Amino acid sequence: MTTLGLPPVSAFRLPRRPKAVVFDLDGTLIDSEALVLEAYMAAADRHGVPFTHAQFLTLVGRHRQHSELKMREYFGAAFPLEAFYATVGEFFGDRSAPLKPGVGALLDRLDASATPYALATSSGPGWVNKHFAAHNLAERFRGVVTREDVTHGKPHPEPYLKASTILGHRPHDVLAIEDSPTGVASAHAAGLMTIMAPDLIQPDEETRGRALHVVKSLDDVLGLLEG
Repeated sequence: MTTLGLPPVSAFRLPRRPKAVVFDLDGTLIDSEALVLEAYMAAADRHGVPFTHAQFLTLVGRHRQHSELKMREYFGAAFPLEAFYATVGEFFGDRSAPLKPGVGALLDRLDASATPYALATSSGPGWVNKHFAAHNLAERFRGVVTREDVTHGKPHPEPYLKASTILGHRPHDVLAIEDSPTGVASAHAAGLMTIMAPDLIQPDEETRGRALHVVKSLDDVLGLLEG
């Protein structure tokens, strides 16, 4: 069975063995996008604004500045964004998102082959630290690049270029694993081999052209590495 009209994983091979891997976080390593959507909807209801699923999708994978601009566009310059985000945080409370299926096995495979890996995310350090602590990931990652570590967020290549530098390898030799078109555009522009495992947003033709392959899950990525 093919994935989104592309060749099955068994028929695909990476162009070269990755010397390192860079992961996105939300929607890739953690199943957070639906939780974030729920939080935004709850906050919008409290603040009396008509926030839609389609509007939320325009924020997925993007850096905070972009999201703030879009929210101003939707609700006006006077909209109380800080209060809105405080409500979102209140909704989360102490909850953390679960790992996506296949994360543990994939990280174990990379550790066993001594392949280092890093994180490149549009989220802030607080969100990253919360989930790294919840899932005991902090000691496993060679480095972390958050939205506060770059001047230009995704889809600009800076996050992936910086992560590749931390890993000590040329982008050409690094594999990026992403779930969103925005993240795929960032990794591709940085020159990384890029695999997409879609979460909330399916790839359009432009995104398919940027990704080496589109897979159903991280289990498929593990199959690619073992192949």
